[in-house]
Amino acid sequence: MKSYELLGAFVLFAVVASFTPGPNNVMLMTSGLNFGVQRAQAHAFGVSIGFAFMVLVVGVGLGALFTAWPLLYQILKYAGVAYLLYLAWLIARAHGLREGEKRSRPITFLQAAAFQWINPKGWVMIVGAVTSFTAFMPYPGNVLVMAAIFGLLCIASAEAWILFGSSLRRIVTNDRAVRIFNITMAFLLVASIIPVLVE
Repeated sequence: MKSYELLGAFVLFAVVASFTPGPNNVMLMTSGLNFGVQRAQAHAFGVSIGFAFMVLVVGVGLGALFTAWPLLYQILKYAGVAYLLYLAWLIARAHGLREGEKRSRPITFLQAAAFQWINPKGWVMIVGAVTSFTAFMPYPGNVLVMAAIFGLLCIASAEAWILFGSSLRRIVTNDRAVRIFNITMAFLLVASIIPVLVE
């Protein structure tokens, strides 16, 4: 396959991986509903920059570490699943809009960036991308380009999911409806883990 065709295939992969539902996007949509667009911006940028940085680190050599010690990858994957289950429980227990805004706060930039390291879908995306698409140009330029593309797509995806969640504020107008929404999002977050567990 020619280098530009491989790059095109990578971009298509990155678009699909970034915009489809997963732990990050479910949590971003929930932040948009519960806190609004402005208060969810730190979450969006934490996801985008944290994910792009993770692509760089994996591309530079962490992927080789996982190849040498597959058990390390498995441990990290199951630790991430356990944490996602905990987050789903927190989301399900979240209060309604007015009460929730007083008692809780959106995810911070550092929390969102750190979350990327235990996000099972993120690991599958990055390891898959680095092992499948890096031949489109020589190292290390390929890793830098992949990180930049993922970073740009992640911020676009994050903003889209936050806007979608925020738009639901006009529909989900009472505390009971917000609780139902949060419980539904918690179940979707758990459902997003299943493909990772069966891969």
